[in-house]
Amino acid sequence: MSSDPRYPIGQYEPQPFSEKQKKEWLLDLRFLPEELERSILNLDSAQLQTPYREGGWTVQQVVHHVADSHINAYTRFKLGLTEDKPVIKPYEEKEWALLPDNDSIPVNVSLTLLYALHQRLVATLQDLTGEQWQRSIVHPEHGKEMTLWHLLGMYAWHGRHHTAHITSLREQRGW
Repeated sequence: MSSDPRYPIGQYEPQPFSEKQKKEWLLDLRFLPEELERSILNLDSAQLQTPYREGGWTVQQVVHHVADSHINAYTRFKLGLTEDKPVIKPYEEKEWALLPDNDSIPVNVSLTLLYALHQRLVATLQDLTGEQWQRSIVHPEHGKEMTLWHLLGMYAWHGRHHTAHITSLREQRGW
């Protein structure tokens, strides 16, 4: 665990391809909706409106952000599997977090979306070949190509990262 509240599990560190790592990351994706739901279990509306750190998003915004982000992830994987080095569309995640739906829609809507989305995502990824994992997308904002393998690790980390934001807050507050 990291002492930096922005990165409670540390920052993402790419890993070389291995079957063992692939299985772990796919399990992270498969179980993210349950883990995220468990992290907010029995929180009241005031707790859901609490930022996970000073200057950070509220718990509710974090849950909605994970859904927004992983919708983009699903699209990026599909593009990478069906097009030759597609340039993806970045999005302003901080601006998305401030849109009205993040306040007006209950978190269970994003959790429900994540359950369905991750079922589709894992089904898409679980049987990829080594060659398919080496396919890539181009992220114009970062100015680099990223393999689907890199994306798998990044999004597995991303789900654990934001779940840890919530569980760390709960531990700090004794919730």
